[in-house]
Amino acid sequence: MNYFSQRQIKEIIRHALKEDIGSKDITTQTFVPQDKYVQAVLRAKEDGLICGLDIARQVFSLQDKNIKFKPQVSEGQGIKKGETIARISGRAQSILTAERVALNFLSLLSGIATRTRMYVNKVKPYKARIMDTRKTIPGLRDLEKYAVRIGGGYNHRMRLDEMLLIKDNHLKVRGLKNIIETMRKKIPRGIKLEIEVENLRDFKAALRLGPDIIMLDNMPLSQIKKALSLRKGAKPKIEASGNVNLNNIREIAHSGVEMISIGALTHSIKAMDISLEIL
Repeated sequence: MNYFSQRQIKEIIRHALKEDIGSKDITTQTFVPQDKYVQAVLRAKEDGLICGLDIARQVFSLQDKNIKFKPQVSEGQGIKKGETIARISGRAQSILTAERVALNFLSLLSGIATRTRMYVNKVKPYKARIMDTRKTIPGLRDLEKYAVRIGGGYNHRMRLDEMLLIKDNHLKVRGLKNIIETMRKKIPRGIKLEIEVENLRDFKAALRLGPDIIMLDNMPLSQIKKALSLRKGAKPKIEASGNVNLNNIREIAHSGVEMISIGALTHSIKAMDISLEIL
């Protein structure tokens, strides 16, 4: 899953289990016999795109290696309300104790993938790529950006060391011309340069400096179209960002921008409604 190793993913899951369980699951250990075995299903309570099956499997496995987890759908598959996502069997205590953590991961990642696919479908057949941002839950970025990819979107920079992206607050510290003249010679080979602008005046200034990408931040559609006409070529790539939603994204994509970045893919996502049911 991109930057995270399986060891790191397991550490995230272990931390989540510890956070949820504490020293022990008092309710389950009090009322459920230790030798009771059950079968259960994960069921979709709404339509959506499934993402995070292997994470859910690992949650149950780390809680009890003898739990059997059998997916009934594929990663990235669209499903309807009421469909079975996976079948689970094993000790009742273990399944009940791991239930919430498995559902939290699966619901969150499926929600992100589902929302991303909605945006991706909106921009067809235009060339614009749907991009995520760094507006992610601390510690879960790799998993959330993985869910964006499952939904058909693309990852913007994962970390600050991947790209030189000059944003508005950088420009408040040092002016646009100043910062580029100083930094150009210091940019490591292979590192892309992106400049964020908020108006056509700054766009023209950025254009003369030859970045790889110019981000149009919160610019109305009329100015986006004007910026594209001023570019007069294939470079730099143009990224639209800010106030993008499902109602206006098709018009933005139609303008001809190559990239549309959307913080809402991860920062205010509605988790998919999924339940675990003992049979």
